[in-house]
Amino acid sequence: MSFFLSSTARSADHAQWGQAFTRNMVSAETGLVDRFDPATGHNVKWAVPLGSQTWSTPVVAQGRVFIGTNNDPPRDPRHKGDRSVLLCLSEKDGSLLWQLVVPKLGADVYLDWPRAGMCSPPTVEGDRVYFITNRGEAVCLDIEGQANGSDGPYLDEGRHMTASGRTSLVARDTVLVPRDPNDDTPPLEVTALDADIIWLFDIPKEAGTWPHDGAHGSFLIDSDFLYVNTSNGVDNTHRRIRCPDGPSLIVLDKKTGKLLARDYEGIGPRIFHSTWSAPALGVVNGRKLIFFCGGDGVVYAFEPFRREGLASVAGVPPARAEGLRPSTRRRDAFDTRGQDARDTQGRDALATKEQGKDARDTGEVQALKRVWRFDCDPTGPKENVSQYLRNRQESPSNIKSTPVFHNNRLYITGGGDIWWGKENAWLKCLDATKEGDITATGQLWSCDLRLHTCSTPSVHDGLVYVADCGRHIYCIDAQTGEICWTQETKGDIWASTLVADGKVYLGANRGDFWILAAGREKKVLCTVQLDSNISSTAIAANGVVYVASMRKLYALQK
Repeated sequence: MSFFLSSTARSADHAQWGQAFTRNMVSAETGLVDRFDPATGHNVKWAVPLGSQTWSTPVVAQGRVFIGTNNDPPRDPRHKGDRSVLLCLSEKDGSLLWQLVVPKLGADVYLDWPRAGMCSPPTVEGDRVYFITNRGEAVCLDIEGQANGSDGPYLDEGRHMTASGRTSLVARDTVLVPRDPNDDTPPLEVTALDADIIWLFDIPKEAGTWPHDGAHGSFLIDSDFLYVNTSNGVDNTHRRIRCPDGPSLIVLDKKTGKLLARDYEGIGPRIFHSTWSAPALGVVNGRKLIFFCGGDGVVYAFEPFRREGLASVAGVPPARAEGLRPSTRRRDAFDTRGQDARDTQGRDALATKEQGKDARDTGEVQALKRVWRFDCDPTGPKENVSQYLRNRQESPSNIKSTPVFHNNRLYITGGGDIWWGKENAWLKCLDATKEGDITATGQLWSCDLRLHTCSTPSVHDGLVYVADCGRHIYCIDAQTGEICWTQETKGDIWASTLVADGKVYLGANRGDFWILAAGREKKVLCTVQLDSNISSTAIAANGVVYVASMRKLYALQK
């Protein structure tokens, strides 16, 4: 239990998004750089090219660095064109060890945005890498790749990385089907540079969800169970939820990938954009809880999943809960509501195989038991939320960052949607010890930010560090919510702060990277202009700071 109580668990590697699994963006590493210069190589251990777009944050484990990017340019002549890539690099020199290359979905650009690459940070435990691909697949990978052969039971890697009609999908109402089910394109030869997939769970197909823009999630590991958000969201019109009954949070068996549990909070119809917030974990007065921010702007706390009898959905008797399932209801074959010129296949829906069949039909999927809920915007719109699209004055709120647990408190950022919603943002501090609907009682304080935000907080030494899309870094008192100082940056900020070794590290979308002194007094130590925009969060592992721009990964060391 002490592992979870520590906000800065000392581990040389950094094997997941944030701390495991409070998600606090801090590190116990020491002796880290306070300045560097890519032009001269000062304090740069190595720098390697990535793709042309990198939205993922690196993780470091067992001598390897993992980071998602795209296939521009290709690292293997077998893989041409737009592909999404998870790189496994040597921690020593950044050389390529192996890569997972996945074709685009092909059905609709709003399902899998062109050239965006792999956006999710992996989670590494032992010799297993848990990851969400661009296609919304949950995969378990062998950390060795194919260097030690294919471990199985999944043995179809050659087909999985083949850009064929079977892997390219088309959207048909609430389902995705192969563009050409009779395509006989041969699978690619599997080599030592390829990933070894242990198991694969197709979240959209098997859980009944509809991802938007790109799949973004980060696995939380608790015992033998994996928790991850599903990226369920709007379709290409931004006005329709294709799978309103689909889960927002699911639990998989770590060893097999089997779906074990999901939320039944009815989040789907209230989603304003998508479900991109990863879950967090904390121990509240000795009680372990799973924290999750839905695409409806509501924060949920759940009891951890256990292999027991069927749990009740909050407020719904178990007998009725058994009848709930993700959206597999068929609309009329000619009901094309919510479709546009980019989606002309909806009328063929009845001819396709039903997708998203929930294992609850056989009594195998449990409902996560809710402990409390907190509505971050109780006066915001809750019904027919799509009518507020492009409304910069009035709209629902949503949360794109990850909740951070620290000392029985939960710190969250959110507000209006960056692209489509009202222009406001906030950092809130919640009392995680309460139960029930805590909307009226759970907030300890709220601090207004400048514009929008998708930045996950760093909580350290009585202070909270966070950033927003209004080009500001904030240092805020963790007890009161009062702003201690702010620092304006050149670009808007999509990354999160890293606090380590008495410093605050952060990059912005115009390529400016900042190192500031942590503390109540503002002190800028260094600013560096990198080669391209920065949307990735810096991490620290084994005395090295890793910073990814859109096109390069830098390993910084004194």
